[in-house]
Amino acid sequence: MATKKPPRRTAERILEVTLDLFNRFGEPNVSTTLISAELGISPGNLYYHYPAKDELINSLFNRYERELSELLGAAENVRHVEDAWLFFHMLFELVWKHRFLYRDLNDLLSKNRRLEMHFQNVLNQKGQAMRHVLSGLQFGGALKMDAREAGPSANAMVVLLSYWLSYEYVRDPRHALEPEQANAALMRGAFHVLSLLLPYLEPESKEHLFALANKYQS
Repeated sequence: MATKKPPRRTAERILEVTLDLFNRFGEPNVSTTLISAELGISPGNLYYHYPAKDELINSLFNRYERELSELLGAAENVRHVEDAWLFFHMLFELVWKHRFLYRDLNDLLSKNRRLEMHFQNVLNQKGQAMRHVLSGLQFGGALKMDAREAGPSANAMVVLLSYWLSYEYVRDPRHALEPEQANAALMRGAFHVLSLLLPYLEPESKEHLFALANKYQS
């Protein structure tokens, strides 16, 4: 006889439902009343676990920050274009999972001082990871880049990573952030981040990148 799984803790269930609502409707459009109604619990029960909406946002951001730090560690293992493709696709998957942060980033930072400070740290971590990717690709013989070009290239990659979903949204506001559009949007994002390196890629690596783009975006 199969053992029953223990029920999820209420605090965890609140976070999961809140993340889903924030992603679907955007954080500014989701009230704590809507969250408690979606969960089928009283507002008092919600406030018991998270006394303010900012606490929900901060808890979700903490989860994202932990997952991001773990994933960025893989940047040191990138040696070839295919490694980089997989790495960036995983990064975009994580961004998609927490897309409310990127969809409403400027608004969130203007209202939440803690998020403002921590997101600067996120940008620094991403920048360092991009530099690891560039040096790893150079070490693996996939690209040639002057040391002076690495910093600006890494920064440009961070900008694309941070604002790609906003670009997708502007292109198609009615459909861009729908789940069925996710895979194509993530693939385009991974390709365009790597396309910043086209002037520096060795011919074989450049062809490999185009082949990967055709394979996964067709």
